[in-house]
Amino acid sequence: MRELRPGLWHWRAPHPEWHPGAPYPQSVSSYAIDGGERLLLFDPLAVPAELLALASDREPLIVLTAPWHERDTRTLVGRLDAAVVAPPADTAQDLIDKFGITAEQAGDGSPDLQWLRASDADVTWYAPGDRLPGGLEAYEGRERNDVVLWAAGVGAVIAGDTLVDFGSGFELNERLRGGVTPEEVAARLRPLLDAPVEIVCPAHGAPTDRAALGRTLAL
Repeated sequence: MRELRPGLWHWRAPHPEWHPGAPYPQSVSSYAIDGGERLLLFDPLAVPAELLALASDREPLIVLTAPWHERDTRTLVGRLDAAVVAPPADTAQDLIDKFGITAEQAGDGSPDLQWLRASDADVTWYAPGDRLPGGLEAYEGRERNDVVLWAAGVGAVIAGDTLVDFGSGFELNERLRGGVTPEEVAARLRPLLDAPVEIVCPAHGAPTDRAALGRTLAL
């Protein structure tokens, strides 16, 4: 674990569902922001002991950038009694549009976070345009539930699967739903360049800088 800026931490861990044919490298990134009263854990996996100890003195909040980035969320909800904010899982129609499958195959929609939807845990479902606890702002990425977050307090952009480095450099994820173009995704995110971004924190890849974000969104 390393502190990127005062109050902003980054660490990496091997994804438990990774396999050799996966489109992303085995090691994935998680982040944390200490806001003094609240500790935000972004897409957390294998949270370091130092942050778990800090969570006991803070109000822990798990922030997911996509519903399929559950990772260690369920364990942490039980261990830390943490609240969760997350984009909603794909509906059956989302799955039909995204993968070209039948309504029968789509069933009741994605099972992502089904346990959370059925639990009495403290959860808030959010969408692009919403302001979240900790002063976070949510931007639509390659999908409405694959968001990019702006954390003004630490000057950081935190991305799910929209802005990635799968081993060939920081870029827009080329895996897009049919009918969505890279230019459209870049246009959704270009307003971030009007903010005082100092660091960009992707879930896949290492932290990078504002210049890399500018180059990526210059489509």
